[in-house]
Amino acid sequence: MKKIVIALGGNALLKKGQKPNFETQERNVKNVLGKLFILIKNNQVVITHGNGPQAGYLLLKQEVPLDLVDAETEGQIGYLIQQNLLNLFLRNNIKRDIVTILTQVLVDSEDGAFKNPSKFIGPFYTKSQADKLRKKFKVEKDSNRGWRRVVASPKPIKIIEDKIVKKLLYGKAVVIAGGGGGIPVVIGKKGFEGVECVVDKDLASEVLASSINADELIIITDVPSVYLNYGKKNQKKLGKVNLKDLKKYFYEGHFSAGSMGPKIEAAIKFLENGGKKVIITDIDSIGKRWTLIVR
Repeated sequence: MKKIVIALGGNALLKKGQKPNFETQERNVKNVLGKLFILIKNNQVVITHGNGPQAGYLLLKQEVPLDLVDAETEGQIGYLIQQNLLNLFLRNNIKRDIVTILTQVLVDSEDGAFKNPSKFIGPFYTKSQADKLRKKFKVEKDSNRGWRRVVASPKPIKIIEDKIVKKLLYGKAVVIAGGGGGIPVVIGKKGFEGVECVVDKDLASEVLASSINADELIIITDVPSVYLNYGKKNQKKLGKVNLKDLKKYFYEGHFSAGSMGPKIEAAIKFLENGGKKVIITDIDSIGKRWTLIVR
């Protein structure tokens, strides 16, 4: 059995334009798990996931610290994945445990991102709404779509519960962890303390994958492959690519920070830390048209 981390993008669980109600999310989860079933059944697997749409919805309904929003969405989405995967296992007479872990991710309180918040989160606001919100939060214009809250997005350093994940995998459990990039914490006077920021899901998935010595990192996004010159006339699909060439493309600026950039950065770090291969694709292209990255 290979040790694999599967990072589900938020759009795999809640597509653009869909309302974040239970029925829609459960239907999407069932679709995703059905397509990943063979992979999960035959390997040691950790599933991570995004939480952008769900977190945005919660921020509309309540004013709580971001670390609590991350914890809430980890539990909510983890429950949906855990229960539906359990039912899938039962129908196929597979006797394996499935567990969701509230996962804390350590960040550096001195990370430069805290001085220059740049990550858009939550819903869009009108200018008048944004002016009122500026008394509490930093709000900036997100292209021509409206104003949104902006927060820090520091680099993940360590997954606090990585040893627990290792033990559970050793016992052949399927583990759901690192939801939404994990719950961000710093080391303060009292020990670990939650902090107002958002950790990139793919970068956190890489830190987790490397810490448990995973063989593969599979990143599920909303496009079937990675492309050079994406969206332009000279767009070119990357099929199989080695680490050296990928780093060259990355430093040439082919992958934007707001979309494919963090995924490519995660792929590079994972392979540099000893991982064997990275697959980047959408859920409908598993085993078909993906981008495969190797050392």
